[in-house]
Amino acid sequence: MLNMRNVTRTYDDGQPVYALRTTDLFIAAGDYVSITGPSGSGKSTLMNIFGLLDNPSTGSYHVGDVETVTCGNPMREAIRGQIFGFVFQAFHLLPGRTALENVEIGLLYGRLGRRDRRKLAADGLQRMGLSPRMHADPRQLSGGEKQRVAIARAVAGRPQVLFCDEPTGNLDSDNTGIVLNLLRQLNIDGLTLVVVTHDPAVAAQADRRLRVTDGVVEELC
Repeated sequence: MLNMRNVTRTYDDGQPVYALRTTDLFIAAGDYVSITGPSGSGKSTLMNIFGLLDNPSTGSYHVGDVETVTCGNPMREAIRGQIFGFVFQAFHLLPGRTALENVEIGLLYGRLGRRDRRKLAADGLQRMGLSPRMHADPRQLSGGEKQRVAIARAVAGRPQVLFCDEPTGNLDSDNTGIVLNLLRQLNIDGLTLVVVTHDPAVAAQADRRLRVTDGVVEELC
């Protein structure tokens, strides 16, 4: 599914600064992978390259059969829109729009009609246990409910890979447990998960654990 070969990411600050050192990494379809590491270690850089939000300085990165480093922006945008979903620590929900409308927004760039978008959005919220809250404004939702709306929006278009950047960072322990259970169920249903987290308990939920230290990626046993 995701295959990095000899990938590095450097920044020029008078001399090269390595945010990510030579990395070979393969993530298969259906994997559940966590990425941990101290602040500034390179874990966000790794996630951004995986999600096609940044380009490596050297090396190759395949998503399926597509070599994404050399392909054009239209192909990269298509992969992000059709194959990838994203969930962030900040929920990025629009106030003044209902939970249902916020989920629908994630489907606007597809070819679905309004009725189909509405059905997929409603199905996604139902799956997150939020059917009673679908017409609520985000300002009326708890932090855990907001994150579940964000997950529903990310998966409404049925991506193959879900990238989560600190998905429980703003949640208490009860809501963290709810979100982790939802992520595990999504993975059981076949969704590939890549989760960046500073929380060892969240990282331990994954089947594969990666740690990034000073730009070096290692897989933990």
